[in-house]
Amino acid sequence: MTGVACPNIGPRQRRRRLAGGVLALAGAGIVLFALLAVDAPRAARLLVALPVWAGALGVYQARAKT
Repeated sequence: MTGVACPNIGPRQRRRRLAGGVLALAGAGIVLFALLAVDAPRAARLLVALPVWAGALGVYQARAKT
């Protein structure tokens, strides 16, 4: 193998994944800010990790073309 990734998603799907990832990351940031503003319990703030993970995964998939 030459180390070159073979893209298995097209440009339209990459744009969708990138947009979804950025939207999830932005939404997670807003929710985290709101939870910090109301001094929510740590367990509630930890739930923000799920949309952060999903957003990061979407951005990664768009950039890696996988």
